[in-house]
Amino acid sequence: QVQLVESGGGLVQAGDSLRLSCVASGTTFSAYAAGWFRQAPGKEREFVATISWSGDRTHYADSVKDRFTISRDNDKNMVYLQMNNLKPEDTALYHCAASSDYYSDYEPLFDSWGRGTQVTVSS
Repeated sequence: QVQLVESGGGLVQAGDSLRLSCVASGTTFSAYAAGWFRQAPGKEREFVATISWSGDRTHYADSVKDRFTISRDNDKNMVYLQMNNLKPEDTALYHCAASSDYYSDYEPLFDSWGRGTQVTVSS
């Protein structure tokens, strides 16, 4: 399994930007699809974005499309989530996850998870 550690969360105002980072260790990260998921208080965890092994394929939840961008740097074992024009409804604990599939947006196929980084957006 891959060990994942997220960073970059914080408290921001609506309209601001944040970049989340996730560093992977323990295996060849370039052989894993990577994704970001989030969980708001009292809600189920939901899919945010995913990227394939090579970075050539991405997919986003409708709620973040055109505002968030997922990217990766396999040489550095890093995955990023650039979040622009943040809204209060983006407030959640954001988790990085890895799947041994080439590409996946199906949460059950992600078997390695980080502990999360908190993003809070004030109105």
